[in-house]
Amino acid sequence: MNIFVLTGAGVSAQSGLGTFRDKDGLWSRFDPMKLATPEAFARSPNEVHAFYNMRRRNLIEAEPNAAHHALARLEAGLEERGGKLFLCTQNIDDLHERAGSREVTHMHGELLKARCAACGAIMPWCEDLSVDTPCPSCGDTGNLRPHVVWFGEMPLFMDAIYDALLEADLFVSVGTSGSVYPAAGFVAEARGHGIRTCEINLEPSDNARQFDERRYGPASEAVPTWVGEILTST
Repeated sequence: MNIFVLTGAGVSAQSGLGTFRDKDGLWSRFDPMKLATPEAFARSPNEVHAFYNMRRRNLIEAEPNAAHHALARLEAGLEERGGKLFLCTQNIDDLHERAGSREVTHMHGELLKARCAACGAIMPWCEDLSVDTPCPSCGDTGNLRPHVVWFGEMPLFMDAIYDALLEADLFVSVGTSGSVYPAAGFVAEARGHGIRTCEINLEPSDNARQFDERRYGPASEAVPTWVGEILTST
């Protein structure tokens, strides 16, 4: 059995990382147009760096929760049974990897990496960034930025993601709002190709009615339960 799992902010919420579109989410306290666009970075790089430095420190202190660990077990369990998990995340954290997932596709980039706009180098990065930070690859200053996809930029690895989606027997969305495209369109793409779909979320997403199966509750409870059922039945 091949399963495509898409995860969003809800899977990491119980690890202390904020969601975005809930009433108490990050975008209720911070203006994304001032902090998460190429234009914002060009206009106020110090402000953007301060925001992502804060998020990076928060991430380093966070720990994977039971949902992350369950998805790592699912990857290993499907491989033992001759299947495959394609784990695609909208999250820029590394909690899936820290929980043991070996193959994770980060369509919105990774917070613990930096990218140089001058030479294109991408490198691991756990420290604060500033406009004065030199690129370890080319030495230029003022060109390092978080390796994340901002509003107005194209998500990463889209060809590989769509190829994997069409090879899946089951598409599962975990902890997503259903309002951010192109990820919000994956369920319609799957249904259009006869692939069964399932939503696991704290509450119904914006596109909940498009899913064949819906399960609601905290990710740390709902995901392990679902994973246990899948591994028992396959």
